[in-house]
Formats: sequence, structure tokens, C-alpha cells
Amino acid sequence: MTDPRAYDLIVIGSGPAGEKAAAQAAYFGKRVALVERAPYLGGAGINTGTVPSKTLRETALYYSGIRQRGLYGVDYHLGHDLTIGHFMHREREVVDSLRAAVERNVARHGIDLIRGTARFEDAHTVVVSGAPDGALRLSAPVILVATGSVPNRGADLPTDDPRFYDSDSILTMSHLPPRLAVVGAGVIGCEYACIFAVLGIAVHLIDGRSRLLGFLDGETSDRLRLQMELLGIRMALGDGVTAARPDPEVVRLDLKSGATLEADAVLVAAGRLGNTAGLGLERVGIAVDDRGHIKVNEQFQTQVSHIYAAGDVIGFPGLAATSMEQGRVAICHAFGFGYKTAVSPVLPLTVYSIPEVSMVGETEESCREKGRPYSVGRADYRGNARGQIVGDLAGQVKLVFDPHDRRLLGVHIVGEDAAELIHVGAMVLQAQGTIDAFIDAVFNYPSLGEAYKYAAYDGLGALARRRS
Repeated sequence: MTDPRAYDLIVIGSGPAGEKAAAQAAYFGKRVALVERAPYLGGAGINTGTVPSKTLRETALYYSGIRQRGLYGVDYHLGHDLTIGHFMHREREVVDSLRAAVERNVARHGIDLIRGTARFEDAHTVVVSGAPDGALRLSAPVILVATGSVPNRGADLPTDDPRFYDSDSILTMSHLPPRLAVVGAGVIGCEYACIFAVLGIAVHLIDGRSRLLGFLDGETSDRLRLQMELLGIRMALGDGVTAARPDPEVVRLDLKSGATLEADAVLVAAGRLGNTAGLGLERVGIAVDDRGHIKVNEQFQTQVSHIYAAGDVIGFPGLAATSMEQGRVAICHAFGFGYKTAVSPVLPLTVYSIPEVSMVGETEESCREKGRPYSVGRADYRGNARGQIVGDLAGQVKLVFDPHDRRLLGVHIVGEDAAELIHVGAMVLQAQGTIDAFIDAVFNYPSLGEAYKYAAYDGLGALARRRS
């Protein structure tokens, strides 16, 4: 094999972490090789995860007419002639457009794109097999592993029956099933359960945990569960699948509770595993945990200091937005750019369920666990002019704040545009501001953002009542 091509940086994986890291280094004049084995750039974020599922959500909302029901005296019902082609059309358009955007970004920064599968030969050398020109050897003083994650199909459910899907293969579904069982009520499971439910599909959601999305504020979780049940989703929480019996006409799932569910398709949403198999990490002394994740420090260095890792491959939080920042921070540290030294501790998180749920900062439960005093203010969309206009009467903005100095501790939103509204609270948290920031600010009228002001007033009122 020929001598390796020399680079300043080798990035393995072109998902959110890998693309942004490569662009960051190239922007500051470093020679960068970006290795990708998939046919398309963008990783799961663009091709199978974040973008496709959120696009399908918007498509489902459009076809179902759920946002318009009852608003204009028209009762919308989903037409029975909706095909999988109709449903997937917009998703494919958006994915194609964003794939092209990543390709343009890579080309614009002068990054060498190497197609093929990467494997460590030693701590500074990567062999890429399957490349059009044959196997290539690349070397660099800095290497970033950004290979993302793969679905966890679980050990007890069939993998060869075409009616069993994971969060990647669900996008290849050939038809819309009349009945869908979703095994796993994490973020992915909840999002897809909502998508299929608004299309009129009978959905069962099964999970061994008794509470929906335990990282959410408890009150917010309960509100989401109620709204999902109103969509027709049947919850089997605190339960689990003990056996799957696929028959030619139906799939039967036996549950721990003794119940048996019949479904036409099953989505296994049991989380994701670090995509580290075959990388040869053991050759360079880098261990992975039982879920395939690589351990890193705050600068995203692995056990080998010049080899970094970022994105889903390191595990929690596994968010595209966070992965991008992790990649940038890793590269700035590796080359001493002094540009971005840490990922912000203020991390907004959104579940693109129906309705959306978004949060940032502390929950009531986390405050209690830490023994931290807190107070709460709420504003319902029902009392908001824009909430009335758009017909979302179940939404809520909830503020958690310190009762002594009124400093904002957390924001929790369920309802229309929660993913956008959360950034208002996140910026106040970032600035270590108080809920007075919402009272002092001027919000458009009518706007959902105005709910922040009235949640703050409610919080001050609750605080006054506690002190009286």
C-alpha cells in the first residue's frame, strides 16, 4: 500500500458533528479529509433521523388538517386515498435539498471528500476501504470520530420480518398500515406515534417505564400524555413485550400485563447505539461502553489525546444542534484556535410530538432532587389571543425560578411553536437573567411569545401568596 496522504485533520463521518468540525478547521486554513461510507452526506441528522421525521410530522399535520379542525366551520377528515408516495414525497424533497447543501458546504471549504469505510491502522493513520480508487491510507496529527449512531433493534424481536421497522427502515415503508405498535416511548417512539396517529392509524405505544419521557418536567409530561391520548394513541406504559408472534396476516405481541396486541406493523424504537463497530478503535487503545459509545472529556478528547469524538457516537444528549457545537469545540481545542472553548450548558431540547414539547434548564423534579428552592409561573395558550386564533387551547408556558432573587431556572413549553418559543427563555437563562426580563420586555400582540410575560406575572403572584 502506498504512503499515506498527509492532512492536518481527518474527520470520520459527515453528520452534523463531522460536517461542522471539518468546515471549522478548513475555515482556519487546515487541510481536511472527510471520510464518509454512506451514499449521501449528512448522517442520520439529514438522511434517516432529525430532518426526515420532522418533515413527516409536518406532512402528517397537513394531510390530516388537524390544525384547521373546528376553526373555520369545516370538519377535516383524512382521505382514504392517501398513499405512501404522497406521504413521503415532501420528506424526500427536503432531504435531497439538505444533502445538496452539505455537499456545497464541503466543496466551498475545500475539504477533500473521501468515499469509503474508515478503519484505524494506528493512532495517526486511517485506512479507507471501498474507495473508487482502491484502499487509501490517510494520516493526520488530529483525528475526529463522528460516526453517529445506529438503531437498537433489541434482542427479543424479529429482525427478518419486513413488518418490523426501526427508526431508519421506517422510511422505506411500502404502505401505511391500519394498525401500528410502537415499542419504546422515548423521543423517537413518541414522535412517530403522533405522526401515524394523526393520519388515522390505530397506534399502541408500549414502554416499560411508567412515565412518559421521564426527563421532562412532570406536569409537562402529563399534559403531553393527555394530548397524545386525545389523538387516539393507546398507552401501555409500565408494560413490555414478552413475545412476538408474526402470522401471515397479523403480528401478535404478548405483553407482560397479560394482554395481547394485534398490529399490521411494528416500530421498534429502543434507542440508538454508537456506530463504532469496525472502526478498529481497539488498535489505538480506545474503549467503548456496552452501547458502543466513546468516552470523552470536556474538550471531546478520547483516551488518546489527539483523537477526538463528537456527536451521537459519544451518547447523551444525541441532539443534532449539540453535535454541531461539540464538533466545533473539539476542533478549536485541537488546533488552539481560541474561538469556541466550550459547549453552552444551556441546551434546549424539543420533542417533535403532536403537540410539540420543548424544555431548557431545571424541572420541578430536578430542583427537588438538588434541594434547591424554586417557584413556578404558568400561562396557558387558552388565555392567549394567538392561542385562540390558531386553535391551540391546550398549550402552556411554564417558568421555574428562584424565589429569592427571581432568577430563571427553567422553561417548559407544550403546544404550537414550542421549538421556536423555547429560545426566548434559553437566552434569558444564558444571560442568567430573572423573570423580570419577560415582564419588562414588549412582545408582539397577538403572539404566543406574550405567554412568557403572563407566566412571569403568575409566578410573581404565586410568590406573593407564599409570602403573605
